[in-house]
Amino acid sequence: MADTMAADAGTRRLTVRIKRYDPEQGGEPRWQEFQVDAHPMDRVLDVLLSIKWNQDEALGLRRSCAHGVCGSDAMRINGKNGLACKLLVNTLQGDVLTVEPILGLPVIKDLIVDMKPFFDHYKSVMPYLVNDDPPPTTERLQSPEERARFDETTKCILCACCTTACPPFWGNEKYVGPAAIVNAHRFIFDSRDQAAAERLEILNDGEGVWRCRTVFNCTSACPRDIHVTKAIQEVKHAMLTGSTSLND
Repeated sequence: MADTMAADAGTRRLTVRIKRYDPEQGGEPRWQEFQVDAHPMDRVLDVLLSIKWNQDEALGLRRSCAHGVCGSDAMRINGKNGLACKLLVNTLQGDVLTVEPILGLPVIKDLIVDMKPFFDHYKSVMPYLVNDDPPPTTERLQSPEERARFDETTKCILCACCTTACPPFWGNEKYVGPAAIVNAHRFIFDSRDQAAAERLEILNDGEGVWRCRTVFNCTSACPRDIHVTKAIQEVKHAMLTGSTSLND
């Protein structure tokens, strides 16, 4: 058997390269390698937890639901943003797994980044329903077409994969970023909401939607398959036309 095959049948020997940084030790980030025997159906998260539990308990990473819903384990995996709980070992090319923190946000430790700047941008676009009409006695009704208009952007889990895959965001921390625009889109095109004009005004500056360079990194990075670039373009179109109508 080749050396890359682990002792247990069906497992695979991986060389896992992790970018490490410990503020208590100071210095520059460094790369550290681990050897792990992984089953093809293991997730990258399983591999990292195996390292933490069996080889280096000081390894820092975030995770919560472990089922692709909370978005807390976003990281760069073999050079691309993704959720460690969704990527399976059997999809990896080769036997080297490279893991590092997502880009553009301050690193707290190892794979853990400071999400405060990301959430500050998110909160800046008023990501909540605004409706000053007297509350109805039943639901605020919508047609299926009205609901479908913003359905895709309701799927965002705020993992930051799209924003931290965006080159303009890497170079400008003031840029509101794709995720914030996606969450503004969710309410701008909601027929029940009354604050679309305010959100469009917030995004209508050099650090808003016009900072987007249509690179499409955000769309390919989204673990929920949201067409992020399309949503950004729809927000731009609403600014230019002054309309959020279904027919425009």
